[in-house]
Amino acid sequence: MAPAELRLLDALAYLEGFMGCLAWVLLLQVGTPYGRYSARWSGLRVPARPAWLLQELPSLAWPLYECVRPAAARLGSWPNRVLLAMFLIHYVHRTLVFPALIRGGKPTPLFSCVLAFMFCTVNGYMQSRYLSQFAVYAEDWLTSPCFLAGFVLWLMGMVINIHSDSILRNLRKPGETGYSIPRGGVFEYVSAANYLGEILEWCGFALASWSLQGGVFALFSFCILFTRAKQHHQWYHEKFEDYPKSRKIIIPFLL
Repeated sequence: MAPAELRLLDALAYLEGFMGCLAWVLLLQVGTPYGRYSARWSGLRVPARPAWLLQELPSLAWPLYECVRPAAARLGSWPNRVLLAMFLIHYVHRTLVFPALIRGGKPTPLFSCVLAFMFCTVNGYMQSRYLSQFAVYAEDWLTSPCFLAGFVLWLMGMVINIHSDSILRNLRKPGETGYSIPRGGVFEYVSAANYLGEILEWCGFALASWSLQGGVFALFSFCILFTRAKQHHQWYHEKFEDYPKSRKIIIPFLL
């Protein structure tokens, strides 16, 4: 019989998958309460920078904790180290770098920030504990086609995500407050290039780790980010008469 904690990690994975599908249905109906859409929602708000830092922090803290604790049974294996590092690198950027680069972001509704914090706590625990304690890989896993394809996809997604965020930050000149059509990079093909990059990251991570936990995280990310991308796509078409008609929502040439 599998250890009790491993059964818990599997149960959390199935729960995360269910919550992702539920969020897909709900958010397509009511929209996402953040950024340019946050004014539609009442309640307390958290300034953009601390909101991002606080809500993403658990997904940074969990892998760091597993790296320093002496009982991390599987971190003597290089595949486990590299996979945990892939997860950690994303959240170093998302927790520390991304908030520092925000330029006048809109406050986040408190309830949205709390929900994101809760997700990052559970998902950070699930990914970090699985990779540090239970995941078993062959010694040559890092040279297997599955890992290599996943790693390339993860790296490509991270590059697209960071580059697209940079394009969005630089849309406004100093003193400007309005919105502009993003140009350049993958934005020439989709309305939400930054979200496409993050989806590619977690699909690559799922492929490289070949785990239930990684696969469910990729599914959850797609469900959440697609609904946001669709909302953006509709907003751009309503806001700008000259918005490029050839751009898709999130998958170039397809969707």
